[in-house]
Amino acid sequence: MTSGSSATYRGLTRFNTSDESTAAAELHEVCASSAWGSKILAQRPFASTESLFTSSDAAMAELTAQDLAEAMAGHPPIGRPKPGDPTSSREQRGMSGASEELKAEMLERNLAYQDRFGHVFLICATGATAEQMLDALKARIGNSAEQEREIVRTELGKINRIRLARLVEEGDNA
Repeated sequence: MTSGSSATYRGLTRFNTSDESTAAAELHEVCASSAWGSKILAQRPFASTESLFTSSDAAMAELTAQDLAEAMAGHPPIGRPKPGDPTSSREQRGMSGASEELKAEMLERNLAYQDRFGHVFLICATGATAEQMLDALKARIGNSAEQEREIVRTELGKINRIRLARLVEEGDNA
């Protein structure tokens, strides 16, 4: 994924020049936080994909606990992608080949995590195996709420970068 490819440039140009409601809808698909999306929209046009990523990271760092909760609400639990949603299915591909036993344990631990923290367990699942996701869940459930909020912020930032890259790389075909 090179930010200098002509397809990426065309996709970034399309994103930069699309009307505000179209761009806002695309950003909402990247991250459900309206505060994050508003910050990104206000900074268009972007000179490069890297400048878009930098703006995304800065906007993520500024999100309040309520903004983070709004962002997390846009993510289905690991192991249960939204039906008909190719993004969550693609991102959670590592769970697709998991044993039924592992899937059941992931569900049980997801519910325990939600009970403890009040939100879904969020991890950048792209490229991760089911075992890696389960190990991360086991390790993180003992965190304090403050520690977990900052880990979630980092994971959301990673997810946003992946989704933004996809947005500008596939933008010509949107």
